[in-house]
Amino acid sequence: MQASEQTGGIFDVTCAPLINLWGFGFTKFDSITPQLVDSIRHFVGFRKVRLQGNRVMKDDPRILLNFSALGGGTICNIIACLFDRKGISNYMIDIGGEMIAKGKNPQGWNWCIVRSKDDSTGTNSELEQIVQLPERLGLATSGNYRNFYLKDGRKYAHAINPITGYPVQKDILSATIIAHQCMLADAYATAFMTLGSRKARQL
Repeated sequence: MQASEQTGGIFDVTCAPLINLWGFGFTKFDSITPQLVDSIRHFVGFRKVRLQGNRVMKDDPRILLNFSALGGGTICNIIACLFDRKGISNYMIDIGGEMIAKGKNPQGWNWCIVRSKDDSTGTNSELEQIVQLPERLGLATSGNYRNFYLKDGRKYAHAINPITGYPVQKDILSATIIAHQCMLADAYATAFMTLGSRKARQL
């Protein structure tokens, strides 16, 4: 909810029907029309779902939730909390590219994470960054350089704007976010792909 509010609804776990519609979920449509996109947008929106005690309440039974945008980060948080309770002071946890690091590596140095923005052709392999994590921090990366498909000469990336209902290709190849909670880093990395560089930097 925090990420949804702060991104103006760009991060939205109710986006699952649109993810399915555009072929990035568990179903796929052969023909996509503006009318179909508009009809699905009626049951997408983070304000249409809420917690009531320990129950999830949906305004419409057709609402589907998809937490894949923060799944890896959440699991990293859970494991890190377990390690902290067990008194483990040096660790690096990596779940599908999302990670949390604390303490020192076996050589006694701060953990260093290499982020390579490599695409399938290798043409962007020079876009590399080494990130040091000097304290307990989470790191998550989202990108459009691997999860996309081509159809009728057009590229469809997995970053979908839940407000318009359409995939977007902004001016960001990938976004790496560092935060104290890896779950938040995961959510914002996903949102920034749709926001674009100007709005992402402002946020």
